[in-house]
Amino acid sequence: MKVKIYKAGNTTEKELGEQPFGDSVLYRTLKSSVLSYQANQRQGTVKTKGRSEVAGSGKKPWKQKHTGRARAGDRMSPIWRGGGTVFGPLPRDHRFDLPARERRVALRSAIYGKLKDGEFVLADLAEVHALSAPSAKSARKVLGDLGSPRRSLVVIAEPNENVWKSFRNFPGVKVRPAGDLCAFDVIAASLVICEPGAFEALGKRVGLVASAN
Repeated sequence: MKVKIYKAGNTTEKELGEQPFGDSVLYRTLKSSVLSYQANQRQGTVKTKGRSEVAGSGKKPWKQKHTGRARAGDRMSPIWRGGGTVFGPLPRDHRFDLPARERRVALRSAIYGKLKDGEFVLADLAEVHALSAPSAKSARKVLGDLGSPRRSLVVIAEPNENVWKSFRNFPGVKVRPAGDLCAFDVIAASLVICEPGAFEALGKRVGLVASAN
């Protein structure tokens, strides 16, 4: 397994000494992880009013018989304009969680898939001098050197305000600490830019020690 190394504007490849993230992509586990993440993002606050909640009179519009019109009980009927809704959506909780072990396996599988497809780059952002302070110019150069991907994920070892501020104005670019990364973040990105320290932290988090030396 090879991994791309970005340094001083150039990209090279190095062979990993071991398989830090397994040797296969578990698609069913990845699907479960993505569905769980998307379900947990839903607010579940949508609601419609039933016939007992809409405003209107309970008086019978006309008598039951001998009018030539269909029978009607009140103006809140669902078949009337302004009436209530039948079987409409109500507030609910869409959340469902996966076991922690399954989430770790999904993350490991997602990272392996990016490594296999050549969409994973190790970049020491601390070596970029301008990123010692917020700099969109330096962030643009990093993205440009890596092919200007539309959707990028920058994985850092620890929360870093300078890195976050440097990349935040670029559409499609997300910054995540290694401890907060999930499989959905990895799958949704067309390129993962990861710091070496974050790479090792991810290896330990999923149960395997990673090394790029």
